Amino acid sequence: MNIRRIVLDVDKAIARPTLIEITQAIEAVPGVHGLNITVTEIDIETVGTSVTIEGQGLDYAALVKAIESTGAVVHSIDQIIAGTQMVEYFSRKR
Repeated sequence: MNIRRIVLDVDKAIARPTLIEITQAIEAVPGVHGLNITVTEIDIETVGTSVTIEGQGLDYAALVKAIESTGAVVHSIDQIIAGTQMVEYFSRKR
């Protein structure tokens, strides 16, 4: 399957790993062309983030392994786009 974009819900501890460490680990995975890590919530001990990764032929297992090697945790896949072209989500209006 040619995964082109994946959005992951990732949590990390306040102190470590840093967002830079997570970014470096993800960038090292083959097929990654770009990524965005956005902090979505902060509490006393953890930081919640949304991680958007784009590329060609992304390997989900390799991405999870890279993220978890830093000490962060992947909670869920929030979006996945696969195939030969990008198909964006459009909200249906009622």
